[in-house]
Amino acid sequence: MKYICLIYGDEAARPTTPEEGEAIGKAYWAYTEELRAAGKMLAGEALESVTTATTVRVRAGETLTTDGPFAETKEQLGGFYLIDCGNLDEALEWAAKIPGAAHGSVEVRPVMNVM
Repeated sequence: MKYICLIYGDEAARPTTPEEGEAIGKAYWAYTEELRAAGKMLAGEALESVTTATTVRVRAGETLTTDGPFAETKEQLGGFYLIDCGNLDEALEWAAKIPGAAHGSVEVRPVMNVM
């Protein structure tokens, strides 16, 4: 079954030095390689800052756009992994290894099978 792991964190708490940035990059690279080696990774991407986000809503047939993320929160969506696991427990085990889980949160949701 496919699961998406949505990685949330506080953008204000991002690494401030090149060394901190390199360390977190290495942690994500190691996790990604472990996921690939286990045959669990289907896709994954980091996202640009929420300052680049635009939210779209349609109300009464009118399209409304707003700069920024969809909601005011302390944590922002920073990236995701799409993984293939046998069950939710296995997906949760993999999600717990995502480096961002140590300082933010990872939302795990099954992907709806519509076909």
